[in-house]
Amino acid sequence: MRIAIIGGSGVYDPGILSNIREERVETPYGTAVLKVGTYQGEEIGFMPRHGEKHTVPPHRVNYRANIWALKMLQVERVLATAAVGSTNPDYRPGDFVIVNDFLDFTKTRTYTFFEGGETGVVHTDFTTPYCPELRRLLVETAAALGIKAHDGGVYACTEGPRFETPAEIRMIRQLGGDLVGMTNVPEVILAHEVGLCYGLIAMVTNMAAGISATPLSHAEVLEIMDQNGKNLRELIMQTIPRIPRERNCRCSLTGGKIEVHD
Repeated sequence: MRIAIIGGSGVYDPGILSNIREERVETPYGTAVLKVGTYQGEEIGFMPRHGEKHTVPPHRVNYRANIWALKMLQVERVLATAAVGSTNPDYRPGDFVIVNDFLDFTKTRTYTFFEGGETGVVHTDFTTPYCPELRRLLVETAAALGIKAHDGGVYACTEGPRFETPAEIRMIRQLGGDLVGMTNVPEVILAHEVGLCYGLIAMVTNMAAGISATPLSHAEVLEIMDQNGKNLRELIMQTIPRIPRERNCRCSLTGGKIEVHD
């Protein structure tokens, strides 16, 4: 299994896959659960980040177990989705953004596999946090499909599960954040540490607090996700066949030499 999808809010069903089975993977960090099926003859993994019924809040997601499990299953490429608010007037509800950088404002999470001991102490380079090859393929595929997808955007990750205050959004805007969400850190960090190619498709579901004309609600997020779900599935389905067998990026060289055994 070389490709996996991590579904964010509103993306709980691996609808593009057939012959689906559930896989439970025991890791040193806990149990990870995913669906495994086939698409165009290839085995693909699907992991709902918040659980099948959105039962896990962002600060309680077991990010280390999820990423370690994908590595155990020999996944090389991860296409992740996320629902985000926008702090940038150019990024409107319904738009996709192929993220290229992040800001981290989380507070209570475990951010690394490198805690000394067997994994050692490694200071990982994050000059390119998202796989440039996957980013290029997503942008090109979206253009071919006529789907509006911005090439690049800075994702600011907050702790959640509450939405941000207007003052926090003003701060994020001043620091260069285009999007705001609650899940991409430490997920992208952990994927980078174990050498996975990781690409993030962010769907703008609302303008952020203080910019939006109305109070924010999770129902609004899910409504926009539902409206744009077809385009999101189509973008993923058409990108997967374009992913080459050999990786033409440096993602596998990042981090340390972590040995992952099943």
